[in-house]
Amino acid sequence: MRDQLAEYHIKEAPYYRATGDEIELYEAAYGVRMPMMLKGPTGCGKTRFVEYMAYKLGKPLITVACNEDMTASDLVGRFLLDPQGTRWQDGPLTMAARLGAICYLDEVVEARQDTTVVIHPLTDNRRVLPLEKKGELVHAHPDFQLVISYNPGYQSLMKDLKQSTKQRFGALDFNYPEHEVETEIVSHETGVGKDVAGKLVSIAERARNLKGHGLDEGISTRMLVYAGSLISKGVEAKAACRVTLVRPITDDPDMRDALDAAVTTYF
Repeated sequence: MRDQLAEYHIKEAPYYRATGDEIELYEAAYGVRMPMMLKGPTGCGKTRFVEYMAYKLGKPLITVACNEDMTASDLVGRFLLDPQGTRWQDGPLTMAARLGAICYLDEVVEARQDTTVVIHPLTDNRRVLPLEKKGELVHAHPDFQLVISYNPGYQSLMKDLKQSTKQRFGALDFNYPEHEVETEIVSHETGVGKDVAGKLVSIAERARNLKGHGLDEGISTRMLVYAGSLISKGVEAKAACRVTLVRPITDDPDMRDALDAAVTTYF
């Protein structure tokens, strides 16, 4: 059965630059199989962190990108028809619990609340997952851990997690790294020099200061990696920044002009 998880093992070490004691805290949490919640803005490294920790711990990682159309059956499983009749197929959460993987629910608040309720029995001392349609109670494997992430600054009150869900998790706060650290990350991930990477980070810092003043979200580290990747392939810096940093985050002409001006300041 463990062979079913072979494809979920991360073969190469993901690059992750720690910004605090999050690695040590997560290792301690995994040691007691505490469910963990990663909170922070889009593109700040939450998913990369989970991948890095799964690799470091030598555990398989099953990732689910949550969305508003996701049902409980998408998580736990369903009966399928085949030539022999009907058969049960485990969903990703059930597979992780049954076989002993880390299950990562990315942007969990995007899922309907009646869907997220199914995780509750797995996140307390019971560590069980009832499969009501199948009439089975899955006891979580000793290696199983549940990790969720979301962006608390972006969600409306209607989409925020219930307190009954939040209080089942330990939590780590993530944010964009300090200037020098983010410069190092962008340079490492894209191959551009520290000078160019530092200019990209400076542009992002200006944009982040506009969050709530015309921008819903600032420029993420992920977007800086996109920009650096284009520049490393020979794309002119201003054009690369327009395509990856300015146009994706706003359609407002005045805001675009302000961000284009910030790009021109550094390039």
